[in-house]
Order: sequence, then C-alpha cells, then structure tokens
Amino acid sequence: MRRCWKAISAVSALCVVLLALALLLFTPGAAIAVPSGLTGWHPGSGAREALTRTYDANRLAMQAAGAPYAQWAGQDRQFLTFDPRGNGRIVEVFGDLGAADRIAVLVPGVATRADNFNTGLGDVRDRAPAVQAQALFDAATAAAPSQRVAVIAWLGYDAPQGVGRDAAREELARAGATSLDSFAKDLASLRPSAQVTVVGHSYGSVVAGLAASDLPSQVKDLVVVGSPGMGVSRAADLHTSAHVWAGQSARDWIDWLPTFSVWGAGHGTMPATPGFGDTVFGTGGVTDHDHYLAPGTQSLSNIVKIVLGQDYSVTGPDSSALPGQVRSN
Repeated sequence: MRRCWKAISAVSALCVVLLALALLLFTPGAAIAVPSGLTGWHPGSGAREALTRTYDANRLAMQAAGAPYAQWAGQDRQFLTFDPRGNGRIVEVFGDLGAADRIAVLVPGVATRADNFNTGLGDVRDRAPAVQAQALFDAATAAAPSQRVAVIAWLGYDAPQGVGRDAAREELARAGATSLDSFAKDLASLRPSAQVTVVGHSYGSVVAGLAASDLPSQVKDLVVVGSPGMGVSRAADLHTSAHVWAGQSARDWIDWLPTFSVWGAGHGTMPATPGFGDTVFGTGGVTDHDHYLAPGTQSLSNIVKIVLGQDYSVTGPDSSALPGQVRSN
C-alpha cells in the first residue's frame, strides 16, 4: 500500500511539472503593440533629402542620450532609427541607400538590444548587428566594386531577451514581422527597381518567416542562418515568391532544439532540414551560433553571392556548386 501511495505521489508530481511546463510554453502571451513612427523616415518626394535629415536628427538624439550612443554618433554613421526606450530600436545603414540597386536587411535574434547593437551579446562582436552588417557590406563591395550596394542592420523589433519562454513563442516575432513588412515596403517605395535580400539570424529568421507572405516583390531572397524555424513546416507555406535559402553549421547548438509548432509555441521545421523545400548552402568556418557573417567563412561568401544575384556560384555544404541556381527574374 505504501508503495502504491509513493507511486501515485510521483505521478502527481510529474503531472504538476508537465502542467506547469505546458502553461509556460503554450499559454499565449499578452498582445504586443507595434510601435508606430519608429523609422522617423518614410519615402516620398525628396526621399534622398529626407534620408539625410533623418541621419542628422538621429545623430543629435544619440549624442543627447549619452553612453554608449553618443560615441557612435560621432563616427559619421547613418542611423534611420534610434529609440533607446526599453530594449531599444536601432536601424543603421551602410552604403548609399538612396542610390542602391542591391539592398540587404539583416534581422538579428535573441538578446539583441540597442545597447549591445555595436558590441554583441556578451561582447561577441561577430554577433553584433552593426559588425555583421559592416562585414557584409565590405565583402559585397569588395566582390563587386561597380555594384551599388547598401546593407541595413535592422533592430526594428523587440527581440526576446534570453533563451526562454519568449524565444520559444512567436508573439514577439509576429510583432516584428509587421514592422519588417512595413520597413521593406518603404524600401521598395524608395528604390522600386532595387533587389532586396532579407537575412534572418536565429530568432530573426522567425521574424523573416512570419513576414514573408507580405513582403513586397522587390524582396527576391530570404536567407536564414542558425534558424530554429520560420513558423512553417515547409518553404511552400511561406507563400512568398522570394527564393528561400538556409545555412546551418553542424556545430551550432540550435540543432539540439526540438522542432514543433503548437498553439504559438515552437517555430516549425528547421529550414536546413532535408525536404523543407529551400536551398541549403555551405557554412564552412562557422564553429558556433554566432559567426555566420564573420569574414573568411563560407557562409559570408555565399550570402554575398546571394545579395549580388550570383546564385549560380553559391556553394553547398560540401563546397560544391549548387546546380540550377540561375536567377529567373
């Protein structure tokens, strides 16, 4: 009889733990408001002049905000957005956005905030959006000096602050997707003939996936690296005309995460999974979750080729050329 009661107690305790876990993961979070007017810039007549005014206004705001932002403002950098409230919003432009024919938008992931935008989580600089965007811009301009390229580090949403409940759910990503769609439409209005590539890292790939169906036609490529999922079980469910690409290092811890999507928890199938329906490219030289855009890596080289429209020269995980990757547009 005593053993029976002990067994019942153990089962009861397990049920309580499982119920608590279910409530944590599967109970929807509170509705997340999408801040309005954060870009401070919307294209229209005199769009190039509006860009310059926005850059100047944000430099002044950053100087007034003090450390660490004041130092960045003094480096002749171009910020489309600056809002230090809460976890913050920052959007930085590398290159001449008003003249660009190729535009890449980088969407960062978990634990990215305005105050580590320049330094990276835990001072891992190769994870910092500003460092990643600079690396992509430098590599793209070196590969094609005659191309007019701009790269945008886009922290235009509230990223989860840690690998926990918010990161396991999609509420923050859905709010971010709404903001990303709006921003991409502004880019399309500014440069209607430009070809845009959206690059999502980690949780940023969830944002990109949820935004996919409403992105403008100028977005020709969706690239995800270190992705836990894009909110769908297959690429076709993204309902986008953009070419979907994925890269994942064999040494990235993201591969240990379970793949599921139930009641807003989980992010679906990992895009690098065989049969997902995208194009998987090689990531040689990437030894963790943070260095997909680090100089010298195969992944950075491949992303540069995608941004420049050189699909035919993108290489696979075994470093061989991927067949049939000629752009149709």
